[in-house]
Amino acid sequence: IVMKYKLLKKYNTALYHFVLDMQKVPLSYLVKHFFDYYRLFKSKGLSLEEYYNYSFENRDLQYRESFLGKNEERFYLDLLNPMKYYILSRNKFWAHKMLENIGVRKSELYCYYHPEATYPQNQDYASDLHNVLRILQSKNASSFVMKATESSHGDSVMVISKVEYHEDDAHLTLFNGQSCKLSEVLKDQPLIFESVVRQTEQFAQLNRSSVNTLRFMTTLYPNKEAKVIAVWGKVGRQGVCVDNAGGGGNVDFGVDVETGTLFNVYRFDSMRNMERIECHPDSNMQLNGMVVENWESIKQQVMDYQKAIPFCKAAGWDIAITDEGPVVVEVNDFWDCTGQLFLGRGWRNEIRDCYKAWQKANKRYPMERQLNVLGSKHLKKIVAR
Repeated sequence: IVMKYKLLKKYNTALYHFVLDMQKVPLSYLVKHFFDYYRLFKSKGLSLEEYYNYSFENRDLQYRESFLGKNEERFYLDLLNPMKYYILSRNKFWAHKMLENIGVRKSELYCYYHPEATYPQNQDYASDLHNVLRILQSKNASSFVMKATESSHGDSVMVISKVEYHEDDAHLTLFNGQSCKLSEVLKDQPLIFESVVRQTEQFAQLNRSSVNTLRFMTTLYPNKEAKVIAVWGKVGRQGVCVDNAGGGGNVDFGVDVETGTLFNVYRFDSMRNMERIECHPDSNMQLNGMVVENWESIKQQVMDYQKAIPFCKAAGWDIAITDEGPVVVEVNDFWDCTGQLFLGRGWRNEIRDCYKAWQKANKRYPMERQLNVLGSKHLKKIVAR
């Protein structure tokens, strides 16, 4: 039995915790929720992991009907965001260059490092320590952010607050006071070096160790109209340089699309370990009810960003708010479902509406559907509802 539990925990954490929790309740409760999950699986393609992580046993009808799970989401996005364009949003270097060249505001790209390539004396690209040093010094980079090009959830992000250049290396001081040599971080994975985003004082005061972002969910229609369908936000914890929960927990909230007002503020430690709060637990800054400054201008600019990438018709934009306006930290063509927790509703209807609009427009794109754990017949029944 112990071995079975260990294997279960390794391969399906949600099912493991579900089984443990269900052992604490009467059999009738277990049976009731098993059939509840099965109905949602048949009607929405909901996975057991989603049922457990999003606490569907406690959710009201509106949330259940509006929630968009991964399986159904994948079906819609296969049409809205064709597979051939994936690299433009999933590789941070290519996304950076593409957005920069179509007028979408980004941080400055100092250097792209790829150890397998050869870039003789290029002003932006390097494949070894010598050329990384040369490029960073030529651009007077006294601080920067370093990221792996294929990472997500805040993984592999290093914020360098001070750089001391030497003839054959550089001494880096991280935002938290720790230090290392540049040669120690240049390994076998591609990296980008970019300028540090300077957020507005309104956002900086929420937590100064991280760049605190808003996730804008946008859609683009055949008539070239862009819509903001949902907005939610992330704020880091004291001493952590990322606002993502992957950095050890964070603070999340919904944002009213019309007014820019923050609501449903949560301290997020894990999917089933959240607490409603009013203020940031470290800075004590009021979050609930805060109104984002220059909201209408920010929202309009993000809609313009969506119009600039018509090959991606539904996007999740991680936006930093600066004095110059919204700066794109990252754009996602396939995003996580977590924001639906903080909004208290899902975005299923909005994504379906966009999908149906393009389907009706009869646009023919070379399309290959991703493998899905649900069979095509099951998916088609769900989508047809």
